[in-house]
Amino acid sequence: MKHQELIFTNDVTSNIDALIEKYNPSKVFVLVDENTNKMVLPQLVAQSMAVANASVITIKVGDINKNIESLMHIWSSLVEGGATRKSMLINLGGGVVTDIGGFAGASFKRGIRFVNIPTTLLSAVDAAVGGKTGINFNGYKNEIGAFCEAEVVIISTRYFSTLSSEELLSGYAEMLKHGLISNAEIYNRLLARDVANIDADSLLQLLQESVMVKKRIVEEDPTEKGIRRALNLGHTAGHAFESLALQRKSPIPHGYAVAWGLVVELVLSHMQLQFPSNELTRLATYIYDNYGAFNVTCDDYPALIEFMRHDKKNDSANEINFTMLKQVGDIHIDCVASEEDIKTALDIYRDFMHI
Repeated sequence: MKHQELIFTNDVTSNIDALIEKYNPSKVFVLVDENTNKMVLPQLVAQSMAVANASVITIKVGDINKNIESLMHIWSSLVEGGATRKSMLINLGGGVVTDIGGFAGASFKRGIRFVNIPTTLLSAVDAAVGGKTGINFNGYKNEIGAFCEAEVVIISTRYFSTLSSEELLSGYAEMLKHGLISNAEIYNRLLARDVANIDADSLLQLLQESVMVKKRIVEEDPTEKGIRRALNLGHTAGHAFESLALQRKSPIPHGYAVAWGLVVELVLSHMQLQFPSNELTRLATYIYDNYGAFNVTCDDYPALIEFMRHDKKNDSANEINFTMLKQVGDIHIDCVASEEDIKTALDIYRDFMHI
């Protein structure tokens, strides 16, 4: 897999124009959801002739629409727009847009060049970088997909002013995860900040530091055979929370699910690897204070465990695989937890979250 180029800049349009001039695609398509179509695309159209002349493909907002129907709509729009293997797809939006747009780019005519421009903190730090693409299927998160990196990812904070505090916090949870798997210095810097009051330049600096943690790991292990599984910290439990929320027909933001999943998986880390109890309590307090709680009862445990069994990280249908930490930055991949341990961790999570 080639290494994708990351551009950290607040001059987005000149970089887009330079890329289009460099690659000279037969046709340019821009994928947006209904929000970015209204709030971000007009800015780019006004400043970039290349974007102004592009064909726009719009999908509905939300993870619930990261599905086969939306993917078929993108494929059909590419066909109707006369796309060839030399066309370029620009994915302008949050994680749903970059996930499904990346998969459309990877699969259409066996692959066309695509560029990601994340417009949320979450997609900038997580979905847009690293080459994971896909859709949800049959009620399971990211069940169908492919590893395929964007040609370039343009990362900017200029569109974050339109984000709600919920959306900023959602992205910040992934940054906390990157801090936990890197070192105490980065992690402590993140815990010390008030997400709601970070200026754009400071946020871009923290964001770049966080994204580079992920980039280094992805380049070492692009298809998740080994150390890349470190990036799944918080995600086995987090994806189960998301799937349960979808089943309840009340979706939760991905980053919030990861935040709560971090608590569960650091409880497991404490149980199995003696992750320090003071660090666990510090994180759990930060998560509760900033993210509240995802309400689960003992009656939800069987469903949550079943969702965890469907997680793609499991090497065996009989085992549930987790990334755990012995200390901040001391990563242990391919850890297995029993159902009883998971239930105990969920009990302790509920204590931390005052449920």
